[in-house]
Amino acid sequence: MNVLHLSAECYPVAKTGGLGDVVGALPKYQVGLGVNAMVIMPYYDRKFVAEHTFKIVHQGSGKLGYRSFDYQILKEDSGVLGFDLYLVKIPDLLDRPEIYSYPDETEQFTAFQLAVLEWLVNSNIKVDVFQCHDHHTGLIAYLIQNSANYKTLAKTPVVFTIHNGQYQGWMSWEKFHYLPGVDPSTGGLLEWNNCINPLAAAIKCCTKYTTVSPSYLDELSINSNGLEFLFELEGKKGIGILNGIDIDVWNPKTDEMLDTNYTPTTVKSGKAKNKAVLCEQFGLAIEKPLVVFIGRLVLEKGADKLTELIKEIMLRNQDEVSFLVLGSGEKQIENDLKELQSYLKNYNCYIGYDEQLSHQIYGGADFILMPSRVEPCGLNQLYALKYGTIPIVRSTGGLKDSVIDFENQGGYGIRFEDVSVLQMVYAVQRAIELYKDTKKVAQLRKLMMGLDFSWTKSANEYVALYKSLILKS
Repeated sequence: MNVLHLSAECYPVAKTGGLGDVVGALPKYQVGLGVNAMVIMPYYDRKFVAEHTFKIVHQGSGKLGYRSFDYQILKEDSGVLGFDLYLVKIPDLLDRPEIYSYPDETEQFTAFQLAVLEWLVNSNIKVDVFQCHDHHTGLIAYLIQNSANYKTLAKTPVVFTIHNGQYQGWMSWEKFHYLPGVDPSTGGLLEWNNCINPLAAAIKCCTKYTTVSPSYLDELSINSNGLEFLFELEGKKGIGILNGIDIDVWNPKTDEMLDTNYTPTTVKSGKAKNKAVLCEQFGLAIEKPLVVFIGRLVLEKGADKLTELIKEIMLRNQDEVSFLVLGSGEKQIENDLKELQSYLKNYNCYIGYDEQLSHQIYGGADFILMPSRVEPCGLNQLYALKYGTIPIVRSTGGLKDSVIDFENQGGYGIRFEDVSVLQMVYAVQRAIELYKDTKKVAQLRKLMMGLDFSWTKSANEYVALYKSLILKS
């Protein structure tokens, strides 16, 4: 079975968040199950590309409306990722260092999808299933079914995975001519709210769509940035599969980014040593419970509440807790968090992102706070569990599916319902009290670290889905 994953990100080639982690791990686990899983993504002028050897396996040309473009398909030579990796390089479009934020992003990802399809119809690569990830690949299902240029691919099943339904890749109708060989009468398959909506098009045209947690599948018909009714209409196509984590990368026993490695039997001493390193680096008191936040500083993650929360906690529980924030995002949130450094003790922040530091924080922190308004799956809580760091999470999406409150049977985390400072304060106060019960904390750490949130179960679910679609096609 040949499965081609199409994505804007793939760790460690290029990553901004969970999408990159998923696409860097799921295909590897599928290969372990006997699937020929391949990844194709845009070319980025980044460290990974510079340090690895690629060979050109195909060259061709395409048209983006009235604009012609040349493209190359490059294949990584060593198989270092555990699956075949292909990059699409297009001069002046897909040859830049950053993944997002360019003004011609629509042109970049549309050309990416067109180049992939041009390559497939002009090569001997056989694809049994397209696995498309997020709106950057949302036009694939529409194009293979409605473009005369790609009719040889029309019967290939398309599984479309929604990592975050808030971002949909909106395009104006002025750019309809970017799509070659299509009849304008099929435009209704692209349309939502008077524009071309690649995410909506993918939901309408794909064979099946998946979400990265079962609860997020349910939530899309309630909160999906304008697509709620569409998800109600197409609900029978949806399947919720909880993401996993790559235990080859995220494992405190072998993690080379940690100061001190540890196992469930040595977690107490191991975490204490990693915490000491963190506390020395950031001027925090090692004897206090360390609560951390890692992630994008945006409304979606509840980061706008962090400054008020930290001030309120310090006012109520002065000298009882330490806070450390790692992340970047909205400038106002960044500035507010930096300002706290000038007058709060036992608090610090690192504005930006550092992969090694994030691993060290998972290894040294006592609690991780995730007050997300929207969290399709969440990987941070899964990493935290593997590292014996107790998650404090809002009950939404994948957080609800993967964290059970420690006061419930079999529980190991702390949950709260609303993104309000009052509820967040109460949740952190529960963490402070829990920390004082060293015997209970030790039990929870061993329980969490023994949970299996690896990709094995999820990869099997995807493979079963692929097989069912191939039988029907």
